[in-house]
Amino acid sequence: MYKKYKNLVKDHVPTRPEQLWVSDITYIKTQYGHNYLAIVTDAYSKKIMGYKLDNHMRTSLCTDALAMAIKNRKHPNQKLIHHSDRGFQYCNPKYTTFAEDNNIVMSMTEQYDPYENAVAERINRTLKYEYGLKQTIKNTELAQKMTEQAVYIYNNLRTHFSLELRKPAEVYLNPNIKYKSYRKNKVNLPELTI
Repeated sequence: MYKKYKNLVKDHVPTRPEQLWVSDITYIKTQYGHNYLAIVTDAYSKKIMGYKLDNHMRTSLCTDALAMAIKNRKHPNQKLIHHSDRGFQYCNPKYTTFAEDNNIVMSMTEQYDPYENAVAERINRTLKYEYGLKQTIKNTELAQKMTEQAVYIYNNLRTHFSLELRKPAEVYLNPNIKYKSYRKNKVNLPELTI
């Protein structure tokens, strides 16, 4: 049975890597129709932890992105929240069970407000507008190669004002910055007790 979860992160900001992951799906145009890109991002460092691009929107698209993110974890024993919108892929028990079996706590948007998943939305936009994924791409194979290159550049070479002009991969490994959020009424994300 498909399940919706409460928003556990509203007005809260992360204080370390692997405390909060945000997920979303965006579409990529090809000459043969739409492809879909699922991304899992560490909200603190802005590092893309896992992604999957394919020509379908099945739950496996998101599960594959999450599996890559889990494989890339450096601190598997720390408490972690996974936040997403309420898309059917994220509500699917195949997805939620997989996440929970890996000691990840689920959180979801409760309104149709893009600010409830703003970090994920912004990263989608950055990849599309800065790395050529907004254009119509020849086919899925080329889109996959371009996505791999875009994620590498984004994680390892692109500086962020919100990270004090550091790169996501650098902040992920050396997390001594104060997280910048432009939301009002924000408080630090409490450590989970599960």
